[in-house]
Amino acid sequence: MTAVIILIALIGGILLVCLIVAGIFNGLVRLRNQVENAWAQIDVQLKRRCDLIPNLVETVKGYAKHESGTLEKVIQARNMALAAKTVGERAEAENVLSGTLKSLFAVAEKYPDLKANQNFLALQGELSSLESEIQLARRYYNGAARNYNIAVQAFPSNIVASASHFGAADYFQLAESERETPKVSF
Repeated sequence: MTAVIILIALIGGILLVCLIVAGIFNGLVRLRNQVENAWAQIDVQLKRRCDLIPNLVETVKGYAKHESGTLEKVIQARNMALAAKTVGERAEAENVLSGTLKSLFAVAEKYPDLKANQNFLALQGELSSLESEIQLARRYYNGAARNYNIAVQAFPSNIVASASHFGAADYFQLAESERETPKVSF
């Protein structure tokens, strides 16, 4: 009789451990999927921005023919962003693209006719709106990555994560140049 009770307790304990491990595993899968979903949302917004850039460049070309160096840099940065594969590569390429877009808008400041062009203004407004959406998507992604990384690194889920090959997610970070406070002079 005692052996049966011990056997039932042992089987119950094993089942409990299995249920806990399965729950932790499923939680890690859920968090990993949230990170992947968040990245897909960023990717959609970045693709929309990349699709908008050729129209913006063509509009500027008509007004600023001798600014071809700036326009070429924007197109190169766009192509780098589209070719990036990992989160880190994409973040770096997008930071370069953001910098070249700033130089493109600086060129636009030199041409009053361009600044008044309705097509340019519409494209600039759409790009500004996209930048806000990208910022929100980045925040959501980084939050999802944070939650996932905590689960991957915290005990006891780190044991299940390590055994199941769950790795940490990369954060979408700003370039050092983006961290600097802009200088304003009058």
